[in-house]
Amino acid sequence: MNAVHEHITDAIKQPDLVRLTDNVILARFETMKVYAALGAVRTLLDRGVVRAGQTLVDSSSGIYALALAMACHRYGLKCHIVASTTVDSAMRAQLEVLGATVDQMPPSQSLRLDQERRVHRVTQLLAQRPDVHWMRQYHDSVHYEGYKHFAELITRALGDGPLTVVGAVGTGASTGGLIEPLRRADPSVRLLGLQPFGSVTFGSEGFTDPEAIIAGIGSSIWFDNVRHHLYDRLHWVDFRHAMAGAVGLLRDHAVFAGLSTGAAYLVAGWEAARNPDRTHVVIGADTGHRYVERVFARHSEALDVESLEPLEITSLDNLAMPWSAMEWHRRAWPVVQQEEQAS
Repeated sequence: MNAVHEHITDAIKQPDLVRLTDNVILARFETMKVYAALGAVRTLLDRGVVRAGQTLVDSSSGIYALALAMACHRYGLKCHIVASTTVDSAMRAQLEVLGATVDQMPPSQSLRLDQERRVHRVTQLLAQRPDVHWMRQYHDSVHYEGYKHFAELITRALGDGPLTVVGAVGTGASTGGLIEPLRRADPSVRLLGLQPFGSVTFGSEGFTDPEAIIAGIGSSIWFDNVRHHLYDRLHWVDFRHAMAGAVGLLRDHAVFAGLSTGAAYLVAGWEAARNPDRTHVVIGADTGHRYVERVFARHSEALDVESLEPLEITSLDNLAMPWSAMEWHRRAWPVVQQEEQAS
């Protein structure tokens, strides 16, 4: 018998686990960052850092915004979102009905410009309203807390056996918050991170993806919540490859998911075929609704997933579009300085 939930956040925070192939399992979320927002807000309230009725503010490209607004709704807090240009009208309407104040950045094809505008606006708000608490999803490790429950779910469902987690790096909290508790039980669990070209997080800031911003995968600004030493391997994918994965996932498995999930599906398929002894868990962060016009309406243009393969590199100096892959070996950042010291 299904449980009766006291709030919608309890109903949607857990993913559905869907077997795509013998050794690829999709953890499909409606909005994954409910885990992060609930865990963070609950912890801050317990610590006395924030109080009921206070306003929480943060910057978001979409799914964290909705998760934070829902957490505020649950715990009696006010919410102010500085939204990316990628936040669509459906998402904005939900935020506003939930009572959130929404500051949205103007249209931009530049990941860097969009994020710089958001950071500037948050800084303005904090100067004007000292009572506002900045959630700092990019920097405050409190966002790791909620994903411990995700790790418990994975462990119960999959049991023992070689495991690889595949997910977008983004803020670092979802992949990091999942892998740390998993590795406490089994240090051999591997983590494969995804990055877009143009992100500073793993050294691709010198590239520009001319087609689109891939929200939630990388960043043009530094994120303290990314713990580089947790990652075993990295894949960098451009918009066209992420689009191929998203369309392929819908076509092959009837799963309607966003671009970060599409990129993870593409990467997991490649990796799973070469590591058949390992179960690969794909983190499916959100649904595909906000990508209808930019991705799914153009499905006839999508590349065939089976025809794609990465360039295998051994140094960031060899990084190249449209898809590169590299063993990271759980190294800290900056890797270049470490290599120089070792030599």
